[in-house]
Amino acid sequence: MGFARTCSVALVGVEGVVVEVQADLEPGVAAFTLVGLPDKSLTESRDRVRAAVVNSGGEWPQKKLTVGLSPASVPKAGSGFDLAVACAVLGAAERIDPRVLADIVMIGELGLDGRVRPVRGILPAVLAAADAGYEQVVVPECAAAEASLVPGVSVLGVRSLRQLIAVLTDEPVPDEEHDEQGRPDPLLAGLRVPGTGAATGMHSVGAAQHDTGHDLADVVGQNSARTAVEVAAAGGHHLFLEGPPGAGKTMLAERLPAILPRLSRQESLEVTAVHSVAGLLPPGKPLIDIAPYCAPHHSATMQALVGGGPGVARPGAVSLSHRGVLFLDETPEFSSHALDALRQPLESGHVVIARSAGVVRFPAKFLMVLAANPCPCGRFSQRDTHCECPPSAIRRYQARLSGPLLDRVDLRVEVDPVTRAELTDRGARGETTATVADRVHAARQRAATHLADTPWRTNSEVPGRELRSRWHAAPGAMDEAERNLERGVLTARGLDRVLRVAWTIADLVGHDRPNATDVALALQLRTGIPRGVPMTIGASA
Repeated sequence: MGFARTCSVALVGVEGVVVEVQADLEPGVAAFTLVGLPDKSLTESRDRVRAAVVNSGGEWPQKKLTVGLSPASVPKAGSGFDLAVACAVLGAAERIDPRVLADIVMIGELGLDGRVRPVRGILPAVLAAADAGYEQVVVPECAAAEASLVPGVSVLGVRSLRQLIAVLTDEPVPDEEHDEQGRPDPLLAGLRVPGTGAATGMHSVGAAQHDTGHDLADVVGQNSARTAVEVAAAGGHHLFLEGPPGAGKTMLAERLPAILPRLSRQESLEVTAVHSVAGLLPPGKPLIDIAPYCAPHHSATMQALVGGGPGVARPGAVSLSHRGVLFLDETPEFSSHALDALRQPLESGHVVIARSAGVVRFPAKFLMVLAANPCPCGRFSQRDTHCECPPSAIRRYQARLSGPLLDRVDLRVEVDPVTRAELTDRGARGETTATVADRVHAARQRAATHLADTPWRTNSEVPGRELRSRWHAAPGAMDEAERNLERGVLTARGLDRVLRVAWTIADLVGHDRPNATDVALALQLRTGIPRGVPMTIGASA
């Protein structure tokens, strides 16, 4: 009887569970049994592993073979167990010393010719292995850079099963031929899986720091909206842009990620783990260190927005925009059920998906930007009469955004149409992305200073009771906001959000704490009602 064991990782959302892969050989009729709650793709590994071992020059044992995945109560999915299963079988057949395999975690899919292909979720899998105390990990060669992001773990990247067998048996390592120059490497296909981020509109075009192709200076006019975008970036506040088509709402949203600060090391690992699980991690870019930007189409389903889907739950747009920007253009056209599903992640910073097989938790701390037309034709305004929509149609259109959802939005700005004079005035360019980004960074530093020794890093994260009890505004500064609460203009949650925005404005202009002008500007941004203060940060200082 031969026995060997090694380890792999089963992913549940973005969290991993180390799985012991055991192989047992007994005399009897040749058979291959795989146990331990495998899914269809894992059950098929029996044929992949057998062909890979034979085509790698190994001899398949002609005995009764049982491979167990422990703990058996945890569902296992995907093809990432192939490498561990193959090595456990070879260890049981004494082709590899079983003692060498016991403390190694192996992750990778095997081709029929023995090549090792990458799989989704390499980074969270290696993080789970490191948390469990393992120090050696074997991954596909093209995913070694992603696995190496985890400190304290020795990573071995292999291109084929032949190479791994040679390393484990101290034999000369064979060289594997690479594909012809100029042709894409077929092994990289596993790093980016089309369709897994369906309808998310995920891209990083607007997220590059100081991206000259998406500069704020390109936005003509819109001083109020530019101020709101700057405040949203400085404090992590949600934003609602309402205005006619062509006014620049999408342009402003696309330029918002570029003024956000770069992600910290911990934030980068969180974002990269989510994109790795979703199959959206671009080859050659193992670490995402800039704020992601996600703009799903208005036909996106609830599962596309918050995550889920058939079988294993996949991260949705709210998780793909974690630590970044979620832009919902034409927001009233989204399903009301999908929009209302955003309420819970907006408050908690994560989304929980319950399925019969278990509960999956994905991070979802994002900055939400909503954009909408004022009516179905888009021309309704208090300053002109071009709109042809009946009042009942306007009310129905605006009622598609529920009150509880809008109550969670800190900033609401009306984006006016661009005039001919503004469009043709070549000398009236606004501030560049680099200038605004520097001011946002300085405001974030001031916020981090007064929030030191707390679990919060931006003003939008601080609970209202903490702001009211620990960080007080200037005497009398909140009087007008409190009167709005008494008149029903603000809810209790709205009053807290006004105070958070006021703190962000104070950080931007360099005040030690919000004064009456800062609160008035915050009220104006919250309610859309003019308060007699200029809608520019510099003038409010």
